[in-house]
Amino acid sequence: MASSLLLNRLIKALEIQPGVGVRSATRIAFYLLDRRREDAKALASILSLAMEHIGQCPLCRDYSDDNQICPICASEKRRQSGLLCIVETPLQVQAIEESESFFGQYFILHGHLSPIDGIGPQEIGLDALETRLKSGEIKEVILATNPTVEGDATASYIGSIAKHLGLSVSKIAQGVPIGGDLDNIDSHTLMASLKNRKPL
Repeated sequence: MASSLLLNRLIKALEIQPGVGVRSATRIAFYLLDRRREDAKALASILSLAMEHIGQCPLCRDYSDDNQICPICASEKRRQSGLLCIVETPLQVQAIEESESFFGQYFILHGHLSPIDGIGPQEIGLDALETRLKSGEIKEVILATNPTVEGDATASYIGSIAKHLGLSVSKIAQGVPIGGDLDNIDSHTLMASLKNRKPL
């Protein structure tokens, strides 16, 4: 326990970050106090602004300022492609965009189906996805969920919805390791997986 109650609160607050335990949080707190106080104040200010103003794009559910339509969804060229790539996280959108091999639109689930954890279709936005699929803009759904048991079950569930609506459905080719996350895959592997996607 630190000598200052406020310092204890700071350490506890820093622990919310993934992979940061009490030891790392303590080191970060001391570093900020000893050497980076002004930067820490700027960080606190931008964190507050971000938490208040970053929402989700109403079409793809990627992060956007004040819930506005994001640049990808606003692109006429991307809309005309008729392609909709479904991923689990915003990090995966960034990974695919860095591969420069996909020029359609996205839908971000922010997770996957996991009944044991209480995550069903509503929690990952499948009602909004179904509305989007019925819009008439989408011709092909590309399933790019993680190659895990939950990711595959989610892809299968979404694939059946899309097929029921008469849409073409494909899944990115393997080359992505089983149990891996797409955002950790290099851009060349992702590019090959997207180009060699298989119809379902």
